[in-house]
Amino acid sequence: MATVAWQVAHLVSRRDETPEAVTLTLGVPGWPGHLPGQHVDVRLTAEDGYSTQRSYSIAAPDHGAQLELTVQVVADGEVSPFLARDLAVGDPVEVRGPVGGWFVWHPPPDGADDPVLLVGGGSGVVPLMAMVRGRHESGGRAPMNLVYSVRTPEDVLYRDELERRARLDDGLTVTIAYTRSAPESDARGARRITAGELGSWAPARPGLRTYVCGPTGFVDAVADALVDLGHGEHTIRTERFGPSGG
Repeated sequence: MATVAWQVAHLVSRRDETPEAVTLTLGVPGWPGHLPGQHVDVRLTAEDGYSTQRSYSIAAPDHGAQLELTVQVVADGEVSPFLARDLAVGDPVEVRGPVGGWFVWHPPPDGADDPVLLVGGGSGVVPLMAMVRGRHESGGRAPMNLVYSVRTPEDVLYRDELERRARLDDGLTVTIAYTRSAPESDARGARRITAGELGSWAPARPGLRTYVCGPTGFVDAVADALVDLGHGEHTIRTERFGPSGG
């Protein structure tokens, strides 16, 4: 397998998502294209030659020579604080990708209506958002159900867009489950997702494809619960990230 080369990208624009997360649009001349669910490596190099890199999921489907990355600031991180707070429009940054061929979503052929379940924990919603956007841009109408576990209302990524797409996109359902604090209007309250809730929100269905992304403990718990609920192991694709890095 050929090694993917590093490329120089430049920041085109930035958009705040939450107080601690920002979406960066990078211009990458000659970008080879990608599928929803893939990620890129980002490398920073200091003047003294020290370099460090992190992986970030791509937040939008293929748009030619531009990439969208949503970066959540990690306390004491080496890369995320710089990208989120210091990288200025026009500044260069090295990227390598696309990376990953397993946790990817392909727009179904015309007429196909196999349902899709997306379950994201925290910033694990980022690659799932690329799938939601990819469905919209491809004109897909197959049922897609996003279950998004997040700590507080202030931590919700893409809030306005998710509300709009759930309202306007035929067949898209969005459920936000808060774990630490919830809006007063949310009758569920704040708690971790239970197996019973997953069974209600995401029953096993013929042809269902499932993508689960988030911290390792979250992904393992959700995947195990889905299998116990009758979902076939071969239908569940997972992407995990640990507590370190940033």
